[in-house]
Amino acid sequence: MAESMKGLKRTCRCAEVTEEYVGKTVTLMGWVAAVRNKGGIAFVVLRDRSGIVQIVAEDADPRWGSLKPESAIAVVGTVQKRAGAVNPNMKTGTIEIVPTELRVLSTAQTPPFEVKDGIDTREDLRLKYRYLDLRRPELQKKIILRARVVQLIRDFMSAEGFLDIETPNLIGSTPEGARDYLVPSRVHPGCFYALPQSPQLLKQLLMCSGFDRYYQVARCFRDEDLRADRQPEFTQVDMELSFVDQDDVIDVNTRLLTFLLQKMPAIMEELGFDAELIAGIRNAAADLSENGIERIAWQEAMDLYGSDKPDLRFGMPIKDVSETVRGCGFGVFTGALENKGTVRGLTVKGQGDMPRKKIDKLTETAKTYGAKGLAYIAIHSDGEIKSSFSKFMTEEEMQALIAAMGGENGDLLLFAADSFRVVCASLGALRLKLGEDLGMIDHNRFRFVWVVDFPLLEWSDEEGRFMAMHHPFTMPNEDDWKNIDSDPGSVRAQAYDIVLNGCEIGGGSIRIHMDDVQEKMLEVLGFSHERAEEQFGFLLTAFKYGVPPHAGLAYGLDRLIMLFSGSESIRDVIAFPKVKDASDLMMKAPSKVDDKQLEELSLQIKIEE
Repeated sequence: MAESMKGLKRTCRCAEVTEEYVGKTVTLMGWVAAVRNKGGIAFVVLRDRSGIVQIVAEDADPRWGSLKPESAIAVVGTVQKRAGAVNPNMKTGTIEIVPTELRVLSTAQTPPFEVKDGIDTREDLRLKYRYLDLRRPELQKKIILRARVVQLIRDFMSAEGFLDIETPNLIGSTPEGARDYLVPSRVHPGCFYALPQSPQLLKQLLMCSGFDRYYQVARCFRDEDLRADRQPEFTQVDMELSFVDQDDVIDVNTRLLTFLLQKMPAIMEELGFDAELIAGIRNAAADLSENGIERIAWQEAMDLYGSDKPDLRFGMPIKDVSETVRGCGFGVFTGALENKGTVRGLTVKGQGDMPRKKIDKLTETAKTYGAKGLAYIAIHSDGEIKSSFSKFMTEEEMQALIAAMGGENGDLLLFAADSFRVVCASLGALRLKLGEDLGMIDHNRFRFVWVVDFPLLEWSDEEGRFMAMHHPFTMPNEDDWKNIDSDPGSVRAQAYDIVLNGCEIGGGSIRIHMDDVQEKMLEVLGFSHERAEEQFGFLLTAFKYGVPPHAGLAYGLDRLIMLFSGSESIRDVIAFPKVKDASDLMMKAPSKVDDKQLEELSLQIKIEE
């Protein structure tokens, strides 16, 4: 039977008990992590969010030996130095508690899995019982780290003159990006709110309102397919600034990241994170403090790494050999060039003796990214050359290609020939796979880069029109704007992403603040005047009353904490995440609702078979 904690007051948390408490009486409360009976003595490990402490019970109370794991208990006892061997792996490994009183506050049933680190339990089971999974120290420390980092962000932003302003979660739908989550209105039958994909338009209105530095830790919602680093609801660290240029935004955010990296090691040591991971963060803090963050243009990132979120922790750049092979005898290369494509390659140092089966597997990887195949030259360590296309080229053409790739004895040269987009996607993916497979990536290293000068527009074959690469309110490059009618695809944007270890952790842009530019931008994107007014009229009207030049950026907080904590999935740093089909296994959401609720919302359900 559960007992009351009336008359008891917790004096400290479990792992806060140190040798300074020896001889003192403490009151601890937490969960039973383990129980061992040994010669009439019960050894009980008590756990709370701070860690664990050992209780050594020798009295006649039989309940000590029969405590069920995960039961919630309160213990009053005296702190003493350990009579036995100390445990250097525990914060409290030099002391123990001799109890004088036990209260069983809640008895637990046998849990569906053992609540401890390193368990090999199906993720769906752990997510169904997420409240138990969250008791595990390896998850708790990540959730605590997240909370502490958010507090650091608030401290920094406040010191920089930013105001924390909330924006609404029930807004109008502006379907130009991902799909909206819609909320039906009871008061306005047939009408819907949308949950915000970001506070983008609202924070721009705050700039019009004179709040020249805004930020928010904002909940956002996107009805899109999930990946390891994506959820239907997520958290952004969102900001907007007035009367600034791109350098100003990059400067304040470089200082924010430096501040976080400088403060995090002490927090992570306290929470018990891996020492090598902490050392990597310290090294990154020192590097940012001394050197800042490198900038690379979007075009250069695509040319060298095949990605607008390049992983710079290792080399192996992509090389353009289009001019070297132009006019050669290999039809795959010349055909791609005749179709306005490109021929590019990777030089994989020291892998010239790679077995053909492994090369074939690399070819299959390239095909998943749209490539029709993969050509190769294997320069064996003894100088012998094996190639999938040598019979189509002269000796001189082959040697010129090897030289252009910087190939040497022992190297493997891989080539893709197709459209720029396909070649970048396939070689960029191969570069990352090879970097991982060959152990070229230091997973305790943190390498940031700003990617700038994005294209303003990108062509959508599905839509048959240009679409905004970021959003319709991104300011074009002033030097390129003259080409918006003659060559819209060549116009660059004043947009910037911050990338960490091959993951985009944040992105932003200078915003359009001039009426004529905004109207033209919407026209290029296919908006009629009527449609523009219907979807964005409130913003366009606000812009007629003195809008300041402004810019902003938003971080994906979940993704940022995932990388900082060394996690493989953002589900590890979100208290109650969704799974791949956007469902919540614990709350069984989404779920059906009763007919009365549907009737109140003027809704009928029609499911297509």
